[in-house]
Amino acid sequence: MSEKEQIIKTEYSEVMQKSYIDYAMSVIVARALPDIRDGLKPVQRRTLYDMYELGIRYDRPYRKCARIVGDTMGKYHPHGDSSIYEALVVMAQDFKKGQPLVDGHGNFGSIEGDGAAAMRYTEARLQKITQEVYLSDMDKDVVDFVPNFDETEKEPEVLPVRVPNFLINGADGIAVGMATSVPPHNLGEVIDGVKAYMKNNDITVKGLMRYIKGPDFPTGGIVVNKDDLYSIYEKGSGKVRLRGKVDIERGKGGKQSLVITEIPYTMVGANIGKFLNDVAQLVETKKTTDIVDISNQSSKEGIRIVLELKKGADADNLTNMLYKKTRLEDTFGVNMLAVADGKPETLSLKKVIEHHVDFQFEVATRKYQNLLAKELDKKEVQEGLIKACDVIDLIIEILRGSKNQKQVKDCLTMGITEGIRFKTKTSERAASKLRFTVRQATAILEMRLYKLIGLEIEALMKEHDLTLANIAKYENILNNYDAMAEVIITELDAVKKEYGQRRKTVIENAEEAVYEENKIEEMEVCVLMDRFGYIKTVDKAVFERNQEAALKDYQYSFLCSNTDKLCIFTEQGKMHMVKVMDLPFGKFRDKGAPIDNFGNYSTAQETILYLGCLEEIKKQKLLFITRNGMLKQVEGSEFDAAKRTIAATKLAEGDEAVFVQPADTMDYVVLQSRDGYFLRFLKEEVPDKKKTAIGVRGMRLAETDQIEHGYLIESRMEYAITYHEKEVSLNKLKLGKRDTKGIKIRV
Repeated sequence: MSEKEQIIKTEYSEVMQKSYIDYAMSVIVARALPDIRDGLKPVQRRTLYDMYELGIRYDRPYRKCARIVGDTMGKYHPHGDSSIYEALVVMAQDFKKGQPLVDGHGNFGSIEGDGAAAMRYTEARLQKITQEVYLSDMDKDVVDFVPNFDETEKEPEVLPVRVPNFLINGADGIAVGMATSVPPHNLGEVIDGVKAYMKNNDITVKGLMRYIKGPDFPTGGIVVNKDDLYSIYEKGSGKVRLRGKVDIERGKGGKQSLVITEIPYTMVGANIGKFLNDVAQLVETKKTTDIVDISNQSSKEGIRIVLELKKGADADNLTNMLYKKTRLEDTFGVNMLAVADGKPETLSLKKVIEHHVDFQFEVATRKYQNLLAKELDKKEVQEGLIKACDVIDLIIEILRGSKNQKQVKDCLTMGITEGIRFKTKTSERAASKLRFTVRQATAILEMRLYKLIGLEIEALMKEHDLTLANIAKYENILNNYDAMAEVIITELDAVKKEYGQRRKTVIENAEEAVYEENKIEEMEVCVLMDRFGYIKTVDKAVFERNQEAALKDYQYSFLCSNTDKLCIFTEQGKMHMVKVMDLPFGKFRDKGAPIDNFGNYSTAQETILYLGCLEEIKKQKLLFITRNGMLKQVEGSEFDAAKRTIAATKLAEGDEAVFVQPADTMDYVVLQSRDGYFLRFLKEEVPDKKKTAIGVRGMRLAETDQIEHGYLIESRMEYAITYHEKEVSLNKLKLGKRDTKGIKIRV
């Protein structure tokens, strides 16, 4: 180790903590959350700026998205092309953004969840609003530029967006330990809200809501909890309840159809397909018998999902059922989190607008300072040219008498006449009094002779008057809050006039959807499940006709009511519950459906030990046996639970259940261990316990031994098993006591 190198000893946990905090803040500030000033995440800002730099304007031809993505990644955003392209696609989708910022050409996906074509096929350019409202004045030093990731380029820290994009287009992003989710709002309403705040800084959130009614989703729909919006905008978080718009159309013969023309914003994408599946499931499970056909007739013109109803169906009740049972009514979680002043903050509606207005004043100040500086430069040059026109003969004499440009400049700026030949002493004295500025002198030397025409001199005088008027105007804007506010408001009015749109989402208070469920006709059915886990129900009469085949082909076959619930006990000590009504009902030869499709059970992770009806189980006791030899009896009524999955028994660490069966009609318990020990004892020796108890020891096992099987037998029943090709009659085993070793079967 060299003398300069030092080993610094530090706590590993401290290094990890600091490193993770640094990483988390990087994700929060530099990737996942939008900046409150322009409402854009870094990838969006960089993509739009790159398009601006490439000159891909709204009035120019489209360019390949691959070119935009590659250029953005190489210059500003070295985080992979897919993230850049996805951001570009979303900014072009009018069903996701209240105000699309990119004009896409080609397949940019659909509202039903179809993905965009690869970037080598699609093209894009900036929207007119993006260019005029989001990227204008970039040449006037209105925002700070910072070095890019490798310090070879400069990129804007923030875009000079004139409207609160954070509200207009909404935002969503998942950072580390926090997430943002902001719904889109109406451009015109938000601008009215900003103007109201600028005219009265003390306006309340309630006052702002006279202008900003609530979210305005591009998919339309209905917000049904209007009274909750105040709390959401005050706190910056809450839940908006959304419904799709349903129309009732009447057809021939008195038939009716429910037509969904607008969907909740949360249904955009794959959830439309899920909604159709949910409706089909309601029909299949007999939750409703009023729907005879489902068709998705959506097109480029808009959403149109048609549910044809049978004659005499209650359309209003069915609409409420769709709101209650499907995603046609959904919630949009609002969390108005953004990076404000360099740190993440959850903001109220007023705070969002406050930050935006502060940013607008900052941008306007920098813009008019820049314009004023340019006008002052012009004024200096114009005054020099006007003054030069008055003494043009003297200037020409200086030019003709000078040997080089330096002599002329020194004479014009400082009155130095040495080395210059004058016609008269009077001219020399006049030249010595000249005091033009360096900029004026340069302009005089560069002036063309045609500028001495009378009309040109007159035009110069008018231009000078205009410059003086501009200087007075810009100084007034910079020195007067009201004047600057008026300029900002005028710009906002122009934006609203050109780009404002009518509200699409209706805001109202609606009562909770209530529907009357069709009374299910109770009937006895047979549950059939094969060894592959495919389950179904058939009519009782069908089962009785095919009873022999059912017992042969199916692992489980038993009768129960269609209003009952199935209880699935597994080796993990869990009980999963499934409604019999949810199982497919059909013919005896139908395949059925995997039991994994119902409830929380998964054949890949758990093995079924017992399957039975809740009503039958409630009338009996269940015997539980575990691999470590613990056992107990539990009253079946303990398994009547509201949850779909509960712990059926308590297991010690590393233990699992190997046997669960109803025990009421049985007399003896037989335990079989892996090492070949068998123990038969009276069932009465097994105590009744709660399902939360571990139980008592049933058999003394060697350290390496485990229970392999458990059996329940009647005293009058002959029950033989094959153990290592040897027949063992369980009811003839020597009767022992619980918690003993048992007898070993020699093979």
